[in-house]
Amino acid sequence: MARKTGNAVDTGATVGYEAQLWQMADALRGSMDAAEYKHVVLGLIFLKYISDAFEEQHAKLVAEKSTGADPEDPDEYRAQNIFWVPPEARWAHLKAQAKQPTIGRLVDDAMAGIERDNPALKGVLPKDYARPALDKERLGQLIDLISNIMVGDQASRAKDVLGRVYEYFLSQFASAEGKKGGEFYTPRCVVKLLVEMIEPYRGRVYDPCCGSSGMFVQSVEFIRAHASGNGNGGRARTDISIYGQESNYTTWRLAKMNLAIRGIEGQIAHGDTFHNDRHPDLKADFVLANPPFNVSDWGGERLRDDRRWRYGVPPAGNANFGWVQHIVHHLAPVGVAGFVLANGSMSSNQSGEGEIRKSLIEANLVDCMIALPGQLFYSTQIPACLWFLARDRKNSKFRDRRGHVLFIDARKLGRMVDRTHRELTDEDIARIANTYHAWRGEKAAGKYADVPGFCKSAPLDEVRKHSHVLTPGRYVGAEAQEDDGEPFEQKMQRLAAQLRQQQKEAVKMDDAIARNLKELGYGE
Repeated sequence: MARKTGNAVDTGATVGYEAQLWQMADALRGSMDAAEYKHVVLGLIFLKYISDAFEEQHAKLVAEKSTGADPEDPDEYRAQNIFWVPPEARWAHLKAQAKQPTIGRLVDDAMAGIERDNPALKGVLPKDYARPALDKERLGQLIDLISNIMVGDQASRAKDVLGRVYEYFLSQFASAEGKKGGEFYTPRCVVKLLVEMIEPYRGRVYDPCCGSSGMFVQSVEFIRAHASGNGNGGRARTDISIYGQESNYTTWRLAKMNLAIRGIEGQIAHGDTFHNDRHPDLKADFVLANPPFNVSDWGGERLRDDRRWRYGVPPAGNANFGWVQHIVHHLAPVGVAGFVLANGSMSSNQSGEGEIRKSLIEANLVDCMIALPGQLFYSTQIPACLWFLARDRKNSKFRDRRGHVLFIDARKLGRMVDRTHRELTDEDIARIANTYHAWRGEKAAGKYADVPGFCKSAPLDEVRKHSHVLTPGRYVGAEAQEDDGEPFEQKMQRLAAQLRQQQKEAVKMDDAIARNLKELGYGE
């Protein structure tokens, strides 16, 4: 799934030239901070996308003028789900002016014009290209670079070229920003695992801290990838409704653009999920989330009597179990949830967290726990895990799982894609997801069996014996060691002889070191 290309990381989203495009764009960054530069680049890529789609439709309408088509009628474009691009925002106009010192103001005017004529994009696009700190020569060069790629014509849209370029750039900016990068980007392999586990084919999908909307994009990709024999030429109908919320305004804008470039409609609200829940009455069939880990300043002291805290009041100094209970609160009667949390959430007993976890387990909400390998995330080195909750674990869709929890220890899986980052491969994801699907009774997944060192279906009594700690390593046991066929006595003789030989070698080395020290004047 991933391969190394220069200094860039392939996130599984590559179409062949993203790495080269990234390297060229990054070379134009100069001394600009990555957090700032991403809005410059991604805003221009978005503008190129809608301009490409517009120009293709414009050419068709020009050819059909004799039959009454009007290339300058915005409704002709909206009828085809294509954004109307006013003359001042068209890419050809910007490209022609790319070398002018006024290019920053022209790009701002273009963004403002698109927002004015397309209400769905109001307040979404960046409009600060004219600021003095932005080098206009580099901006012009960036426009020239982006001019060389087609991203919005029909052929490119069919291949999701822009979606892949956009995601690749998001991942690279996340890597460049380090800790801050995790605020808007969850690694693709983690998102894909969550989605493959809970299988959001149809219904309401909710992410209370949606970042740049990666969970929603992957959900739609999942539906398309699993579409077959549905009478629509292999194109899946996306029978899901998308609901999200993001507290960071600039990240919210990324989320809106990320969905818009793929033609995905969603209700993505801006605001603090805990203190200004913008979807208060939503009951979701699927919840996918990667909340920020161990947030201490979430204002929990102002929410002590909140109706969401059915299983215990979360500590004011850590939002982890605030997120868990917010997710449970928004689950439909047969809803399922998959989300990322810090490993501490599986075992912490501080400030009542242990009691909340116990209440969730005893309420038969906890379906599966997965320990993840380290180094998956750009934002933190804190070890992470995945929680999977189900409101109704006895429903007719799957077998009755009440009284058991599935534990999966995936810490040894994945491969390094560079010195600091690991990713789960497609094979890893399939193995984990298939284990869960077999365990919960999906016939196509085969029969479930415990695998020492990897997975264990533990009865609730066993979880109680471990004081409701949910760390998979406590349950899955040690990986079975292959018998090498060497008799014990023979092996001990061989190892003892090997040890004696090594001891002799050690004595020789000690003597050599002592002689060298003596020659240097440091002997006894």
